Amino acid sequence: MTDHVAGKSIVITGGGGGFGKLVAEKCAALGAAVTLGDIDGGAAEAVAAAIRESGGKAQALACDVTDLAQMKALVGAALGAFGSIDVMVNNAGIMPLAFFADHEAAHGAWLRCIDINIKGVLNGMIAAYDPMIAAGRGQVINISSIYGNFPVVGAAVYGATKAAVNTLGESLRIESRGRIKVTTIKPTGVPATGLSTSVINPAASVGILGHNAGEFMTMVAEMQAGTFPPERLDPENIDYASLAPEHIADAVVHAVNQPWGVSLGEITVRAAGDHFIL
Repeated sequence: MTDHVAGKSIVITGGGGGFGKLVAEKCAALGAAVTLGDIDGGAAEAVAAAIRESGGKAQALACDVTDLAQMKALVGAALGAFGSIDVMVNNAGIMPLAFFADHEAAHGAWLRCIDINIKGVLNGMIAAYDPMIAAGRGQVINISSIYGNFPVVGAAVYGATKAAVNTLGESLRIESRGRIKVTTIKPTGVPATGLSTSVINPAASVGILGHNAGEFMTMVAEMQAGTFPPERLDPENIDYASLAPEHIADAVVHAVNQPWGVSLGEITVRAAGDHFIL
């Protein structure tokens, strides 16, 4: 494929780890200049430093996505260092799965989830909007989730935030037609990203697993013990059971790696043998 990534200035939130780190590394390797924001500025700078040491272009800032001024400063850093912002990747997010019955333990995390997953994405879109409109073109990539597809038990707040991400992105696409293209990436469960550390009640995953819940829990336990069949973790196998983070990062890069006039709307990436029912 023709390389449409080289030369682009890409801003990535949550760039200190997980999908954000992988997207930054992959885009920089293809010749993009990346600006990483993360609440953990040290983690983001470590990623940026490694990219620079490999010959790539990267910078990092400590950035709280819930603060619009900090998001505008992140975009401003990209403009200052690299002259433009071509792509805004709104990746930062948390996943506090819990039942309504867990409200005493979960309420604070739910409010933070709303702030990060909805307000953070909105702030990223706002921060990127004016420079992109002034330049006459741009791309926003929002990391959503299959949880945003349909309501399920155990994910009322998280699912609602991802449904909001879907709506925000589509609204921007319609309003800015021909100037800003929007891609929504919907990962399935990817245990290796560490996102599961924000889960309040692990039993709440039953809503997205349904009749596969028991098998999934067994898989997780066996993966932790190192006894899960290795062929089930081989992406060349049709029964590939647990998606690795790099496949989601590859989907983001694929969305960037299109001609300016081609917009990929929604991408769901799942392991062919995964357990999720949405």
